[in-house]
Amino acid sequence: MYVYWYRMHKTDDSYYIEAVRNGNAAAFSYLVGKYQNMVYSLALKLLKKPEEAEELAQDTFIKAYQKIDSYEGKSKFSTWLYSITYNACISELRKRRIEFRSLEEQRLSDQDEQKMLNYFSETKKEDQEKYLTLALGKLPEDDQVLLTLYYYEDQSMDEISVITGLTVSNIKVKIHRARKRMHILLHEMLHEEIYSLL
Repeated sequence: MYVYWYRMHKTDDSYYIEAVRNGNAAAFSYLVGKYQNMVYSLALKLLKKPEEAEELAQDTFIKAYQKIDSYEGKSKFSTWLYSITYNACISELRKRRIEFRSLEEQRLSDQDEQKMLNYFSETKKEDQEKYLTLALGKLPEDDQVLLTLYYYEDQSMDEISVITGLTVSNIKVKIHRARKRMHILLHEMLHEEIYSLL
């Protein structure tokens, strides 16, 4: 009896998920209220436009409601929601894809990287955030999403694996490469900034 009460306690997501599955549509509003900021925040970080993020967040919850029977409980409900948000954001970003200049063949020497890091560490916090946001926005959408999930949304490698469908080892490689690209982009931007001051 105690185990059943705990499993169906009203602060537990499974209570509301079960209620929705049993035809209580109003129970879904609890889940929306609990996770709407999380979903909107991720959508805004990726899409950069509040109106689009809001629309995508609404679509995410509509899809979640329609597919709630497919949620198996193997991961947290929040991770499942992130997965829906992730797929919708990737789709939207690919629609507006712009030509990306390849950074693969560019190399940053250790000396240049150290200079860039030194200059970057001396800039104001708000300027650092500005440069990071600009550099992130210039990366391919897949890289943007992985870095956002890992560094801004504090998702673990295992959670990102569930969200994206990629293996943990693949995610590690992609995040490592994406960070290298970020360094190159930051170096370019800061080099221009230094040059403009001379």
